[in-house]
This record gives sequence, structure tokens and C-alpha cells, in this order.
Amino acid sequence: MTFTAHINVMPLKELLDPQGKAVMSGLKNLGIGQVNDVRIGKHITLQIDAASKEEAQQLAENACQKLLANQVMEFYEVNIQ
Repeated sequence: MTFTAHINVMPLKELLDPQGKAVMSGLKNLGIGQVNDVRIGKHITLQIDAASKEEAQQLAENACQKLLANQVMEFYEVNIQ
């Protein structure tokens, strides 16, 4: 069975997000001052062949831990469909 893993990788809240700060500044320059914070991350989609949803979850988690997310600076969320 094929499952789709939707993975969101974001910088840890404790760390500075220079990309987010640049976008925030740009929004303010455009007159969009109602935005209080911007965090820039990644959205990754994996098509996974697995016997079960649990196995697909484990494979996606393994991919995140070994390659897709730097756990020192980022956190990730996996959603299997």
C-alpha cells in the first residue's frame, strides 16, 4: 500500500530565524504591519510503500531523524495519509 507522508520542518522557537525576520521586515515595508511573527520552514511530501500506516510513520520519522531535519536547530511533524 502507498501512503503519503506530509512533513513540516520548522526552526526551533528558541532560535533566531533570519529568513523569517527578513520576510517580517518586507511585510512591514509593504504596509502589512498586522503580522506579529514569521517563521520560515520546509514542507516535504514523501510517497511511501509500506504494509501499514504505522510502518509508513516509522519510515518517515527515520527519514526525518537521519536526513530531512537538523534536530539541533529544527523540529518536525509527520502526518501520514
